[in-house]
Amino acid sequence: MWCDSIEISDLTLQNSPFWTVHPYDCTNVTVRGVTILNPVKSSNTDGIDPDSCENVVVENCYISVGDDCVAIKSGWDHYGVAYGRPSRNILIRNITAHSPVSAGVSIGSEMSGGVTNITIEDLFVWGSKRGVRIKTSRGRGGYVSQVMYKNLTFDTVRVGIVIKTDYGDHPDDKYDLMALPLVENITYHGVHGRNVRIPVRIYGSPEIPVRNVEFQDLDVGVTNKKKHIFQCSYVHGRVIGKIYPRPCESLDIFDENGLKIHVATPMNHSQT
Repeated sequence: MWCDSIEISDLTLQNSPFWTVHPYDCTNVTVRGVTILNPVKSSNTDGIDPDSCENVVVENCYISVGDDCVAIKSGWDHYGVAYGRPSRNILIRNITAHSPVSAGVSIGSEMSGGVTNITIEDLFVWGSKRGVRIKTSRGRGGYVSQVMYKNLTFDTVRVGIVIKTDYGDHPDDKYDLMALPLVENITYHGVHGRNVRIPVRIYGSPEIPVRNVEFQDLDVGVTNKKKHIFQCSYVHGRVIGKIYPRPCESLDIFDENGLKIHVATPMNHSQT
């Protein structure tokens, strides 16, 4: 808490009863070569949770836990808005993640101070409920913006990519229903996998649309051939080049040369 220039490296941490590594309002943080092993049936045992932190690198780690393996946070509802300390300039790379009940890497849901300039790359998620996830809700305020995902691999994951805007837990009843979070400028380049039930599920809402999402080089093998396995609602964005599975109709599609070959349906079109 409130520290500068921290390095946590070459450790094995086991059986934490709650979040395992939780830097809060810190600057210049490196977590490298750490193994975290918590019981996968023990809830809220997150691995590494940078919270209102700036200039963070998390790399070369193995994490198997009972909640999010990595979760980037920045305060909860009006408390986070008032504190006003964003999480920014964060690099997550070369992580192997396993969470049968949650996600490999999450942003939120406590993101009310803002989350921006995030890169998540060279991530392998196996045997998990979610691959990567952004979660927020009405009453949070704040923003999630400028997030780049690169070179993601999913193996036996229920839902690969998730953006959820109705994740409705609140610390108390003092939150402002008109505090609407902003979710925009999210990029996914190089997403591959096998045995994934639903590769993409992005659910915005009329009050919290998801804007400027981009997909390129996505090829995810699915466990069955359901009709709608690329799920969208209240989303605006684009696909560049060929991807699999077929994207939802609410995204523009461009070929490899930048020529638009499909015009999106209105943003409030829903496919589930």
